[in-house]
Amino acid sequence: MKNSLGKQVTVYSTLALLLIFALFPLYWMVITSFKSNGEIYSMTPTFWPKEFLGTAYDKLINEKGFMTNIKNSLFVSLIVSLFSITVSMLAAYAISKLRFRGRNFISKSILYAYLMPRAVLFIPLYMLVTAIGINNSIYGLMLIYPTITIPYATWMLISYFRSIPDEIEEAAMIDGCSRIRTMTKIIFPLSAPGIAATFIFSFTLCWSEYLYALVVVTKGADKTITLGLSDMIVGDVFAWGPLMGGSIIASIPVIVMYLFTSKYMVSGMTVGGVK
Repeated sequence: MKNSLGKQVTVYSTLALLLIFALFPLYWMVITSFKSNGEIYSMTPTFWPKEFLGTAYDKLINEKGFMTNIKNSLFVSLIVSLFSITVSMLAAYAISKLRFRGRNFISKSILYAYLMPRAVLFIPLYMLVTAIGINNSIYGLMLIYPTITIPYATWMLISYFRSIPDEIEEAAMIDGCSRIRTMTKIIFPLSAPGIAATFIFSFTLCWSEYLYALVVVTKGADKTITLGLSDMIVGDVFAWGPLMGGSIIASIPVIVMYLFTSKYMVSGMTVGGVK
């Protein structure tokens, strides 16, 4: 009994230390955003602000126009993620469930496309959006970002669709369902956890992307959050207060999305699906 209690104390103590270690950077960002510049640059660090000031957030909203950056990123990330997940669901279903020549080659090509370094692609992609006439706008990003998200989402969903037993689909077809109806009424609902997780990760990829945004967008009104945050660094001068405050604000939409979709991110929905 004592050994069991000792093990529990050790385990929970270790978990508590790891949790503190993981959350401390977030805590430091929050308190730094409320400190004065004098306290931030003080040689003696303080673990609690002497006075809570909203100067950093006021500068972000009223001077830097950071909320415009948030709206731009939110619009681009949602549109691109919805488009990407729709295309990827169809592509992943075809590759994982249909039998046709060249299926393995296409599957591997999708993986290779995702692994292609972005530093190699940004020049031809910039030439493309410039030729179309949508450079220096969020619409250029909406054209470029699917090159990142579609290969990633497709590869993720291929593995998930393959984990669904073929007997479920065969049983539905025996009952008279067409291929499309089986796909939309059986496979996709059973794959809801994988689709939700893939959507979140695709959204996060767009939300945190910096290189393509830096190359394509230079107009302040169309800048995303990553560019808005980078604008707070001028040479070797860091506006730590607004920078930390902006980072906190930028993390809120992703955290909210994870909270609302966490109930779908479970496994084993196909257990018992076939009698």
